[in-house]
Amino acid sequence: MKSSYGFSRRGPDRVAEELAAVLSRKASFEFKALFSIVHENLKLRNAASGGEEMLRLRAYEKLQNLVQAGIVKKTGKEYKGVAAALEGFMKTVAELNANFAAGVHSRPPVARSASSGASAIAVEGSKVPKRKSARDKALAH
Repeated sequence: MKSSYGFSRRGPDRVAEELAAVLSRKASFEFKALFSIVHENLKLRNAASGGEEMLRLRAYEKLQNLVQAGIVKKTGKEYKGVAAALEGFMKTVAELNANFAAGVHSRPPVARSASSGASAIAVEGSKVPKRKSARDKALAH
C-alpha cells in the first residue's frame, strides 16, 4: 500500500539520448563499436559516471528498450536507427529536457494522507515530527 513518499528529481536520460543521437546517422553499428562512440561522447559531455562496465550494462539495456519500442532495428548483431521513430524520440527528449531545465518535473511530490494516521505534508521540505521511541518515553516519565 505504501507507494512513494518523495518524488523523483531524475534528470534527463543522457545514455538513451546519446544512443539515439549516434543511431540517427545512416550507418549500422555493432554494440561494441556503438558503445565506444557513446562512451566517448558521454565522457566529452562529462556525463559518464559509475564506471565503464556499469555504463555498458545501462547502454545495452537502453538499446534493447529502444529496439522493443521500434525506434531501433536490430539485424543480426547490427543496430540501425529508424529515422521517423528517432525523430519523434528526439522531440520528446528535447521537450523533457526543457521541462526539467524549467523545474517542471513529470511526477509531483506525493503527500501522505491524513487518514493513515500521519499528518499530510503541506510544504515540500517541511519536517515531520519523529515518533518517540520506547527509550524516549521511559526517560520522559
